[in-house]
Amino acid sequence: MLLLALLTTHFVASLAEPRLIQQLRELGLANLLEQEVRPNVPRNSASYDFIVVGAGAAGCTLAARLSENPQWRVALIEAGGVENIAHLTPVMAGQLQLTASNWNYHSVPQRLACRGMNNHECALPRGKILGGTSSMNFMIYNRGNRRDFDAWAERGNHGWSYDEVLPYFLRSESAQLQGLEHSPYHNHSGPLSVEDVRYRSSLVHAYVRAAEQAGHSRTDYNGQSQLGVSYVQANTLNGRRHSAYSAYIQPVRRLRPNLHVFPFTRATRVLIDVATKSAQGIELVYKQRTYKFRAHKEVILSAGAFNSPQLLMLSGIGPEDNLRAIGLPVVQALPVGKLLYDHMCHFGPTFVTNTTGQTIFPTSVTLSDILSFYLAGNPATRLSSIGGVEALTFLKSPRSQRPDDWPDLEFIFVAGSLASDEGTALKMGANFKDEIYDTLYRPLQLASQDHFTLLVMQFHPKSVGRLWLHNRNPFTWPKIDPNYFQNEEDVEYLLDGIKEAIRITQMPALQALGTRLLDRPVPGCEDQRFGSDDYWRCSIRTMSYTLHHQVATCRMGPATDPTAVVSPELKVHGMRKLRVVDTSVIPISPTAHTNAAAFMIGEKAADLIRGDWL
Repeated sequence: MLLLALLTTHFVASLAEPRLIQQLRELGLANLLEQEVRPNVPRNSASYDFIVVGAGAAGCTLAARLSENPQWRVALIEAGGVENIAHLTPVMAGQLQLTASNWNYHSVPQRLACRGMNNHECALPRGKILGGTSSMNFMIYNRGNRRDFDAWAERGNHGWSYDEVLPYFLRSESAQLQGLEHSPYHNHSGPLSVEDVRYRSSLVHAYVRAAEQAGHSRTDYNGQSQLGVSYVQANTLNGRRHSAYSAYIQPVRRLRPNLHVFPFTRATRVLIDVATKSAQGIELVYKQRTYKFRAHKEVILSAGAFNSPQLLMLSGIGPEDNLRAIGLPVVQALPVGKLLYDHMCHFGPTFVTNTTGQTIFPTSVTLSDILSFYLAGNPATRLSSIGGVEALTFLKSPRSQRPDDWPDLEFIFVAGSLASDEGTALKMGANFKDEIYDTLYRPLQLASQDHFTLLVMQFHPKSVGRLWLHNRNPFTWPKIDPNYFQNEEDVEYLLDGIKEAIRITQMPALQALGTRLLDRPVPGCEDQRFGSDDYWRCSIRTMSYTLHHQVATCRMGPATDPTAVVSPELKVHGMRKLRVVDTSVIPISPTAHTNAAAFMIGEKAADLIRGDWL
């Protein structure tokens, strides 16, 4: 990515020129110039009606909605900083995992997965920035399946059926999707932009046709039926990333004196009145000084699937055995972190083609692309590609026991691979070993060989992980064990997906491009016959790759559910004035990329809270 880095650096350095500054403002890109140089500074014992911890998709949504009431003072606490030009450039998504915008979590060493990673540790990227993971992810907008939400409701989570949550998805959405202008499944007036990715390679057109030839119908996967193939829908606005911060907070921040945003501020525990089991406020650290904020109405944790359970446990809310083992007093015994579901996928298979100039390599990005993207506002350059992701396919496994309209697998079509950035960001961000890159991908890079990858992801894993604390220090990571592939059937689902991916590439539309499977054996799998089922099983356990979809660490459920941490109203069981509002409350692994659900959860939580306090 050296060329792109040099060109982008040159462009950023030129931003001081008045002519360019005026052009950016005319193009609606003034936020590139306004980098929050004067963040709010905490004041000890400051009081607010609501304190929201974590400025990700749910937290930004919730803070924006609550602060619509001018009588309510709202504080939004975020450990990270502010987006810059790299965050707004979709093709740079992979590079963001190597920056301070990433919490940089890793799993504990995995016995049955992540064998291609250093120390067998899977990287678990999470956003540490205003906007949270929505400011550093790959911008895929996928809400989930009707049956996901109906299953939540069937578990006793009243108010969370599909018909009840769809209005909240729609409330957040401003869709610009070709052919779906009049769809009842899309809204055009919400804060969050959802649009087609305007840059498309010729490879993706051939792939979509091939998928149709293989029997996968065209679909709107956020519409009536998920099953089928579709060009990807993305959280971008005119070809630029549209994060939770850009959509919900930035437009109103300077207009609402009752909304105080605190970047670079780390919450360390919830302040609790033990006698009444009532949240009183938050302890936080800013520039190595400790402060306390008081909450008149509620403390709301929106810190994500890892940080929200960590904060609960640091505050004495969690499993008794874990809390006592590290010397924390037990305020409320709850199964915090006892469940962790994640979507594991296989990074591949990869296919080479006879085309030229279609795969996104660093050398394919030109100065003209950069000037067109940043100065002319062109949303159709290579820089608008969302990390190379161009299409999604939703399908059933032949072994599935689920209803026919509930997908088991997803193919993510990427116009590239780890070779797309010369073995830098994607490889390092995912913690892949050098041997993996040097053997499989470096030859593609050196030859500038056109190719594409089909990532195969399983939606409903049977393997269950967990999260726990190993000490009382709020500045150390929790221990995270996703326990990938503990249930061997998860591997078999991915094997089914790999076979179908290969079948699609044998259809006429892709064969016309000379598409063929990259037949270099994965390091560590050479003892298996290439292409056999056992070879692919080995590859699945080696090329393990997660897509930021961890859920259920603060699981939602009624008080009668022994696995539940929060109620259907998102209130922490047994506590007062304390809620969790983020994807950690999702009770089962969804048929979705979880970012869209986080916005929905934030929108619904705002109504729940307003209903209680108005």
